[in-house]
Amino acid sequence: MKATVKVENLKIYAFHGCMEEEKIIGGDYVINICAVCGVGKKAFEDEIGGTVDYVDLARIAKREMSVRSRLLEAVVKRIIDCCFNEISVLDQISVTVSKISPPIDADVESVSVSMDKKRGVIK
Repeated sequence: MKATVKVENLKIYAFHGCMEEEKIIGGDYVINICAVCGVGKKAFEDEIGGTVDYVDLARIAKREMSVRSRLLEAVVKRIIDCCFNEISVLDQISVTVSKISPPIDADVESVSVSMDKKRGVIK
């Protein structure tokens, strides 16, 4: 049986971006993660080791968001790679990082980068 574990609208303040000001001032970000895993006996016996722990997903996202990058693509890939390296039951993951009120000359709420990956599949 498959289970989907989500972390929705994780709010983080970070310092990503190509502009020098972003390195100093920082900004608000929202992260959404959707993780798919096979669940078995352990999960149905109420043991966390039988599924993806959303606490681990949030911890990894927060840690990788603290590493400054110019591009959101680099941040999203790091989050995905770390999740696969650290969560053995993970089969598939989708991660979206959104920058709220980006410093561009347009009236826009946010910009986002999303990536999906299945275990063993290179994209």
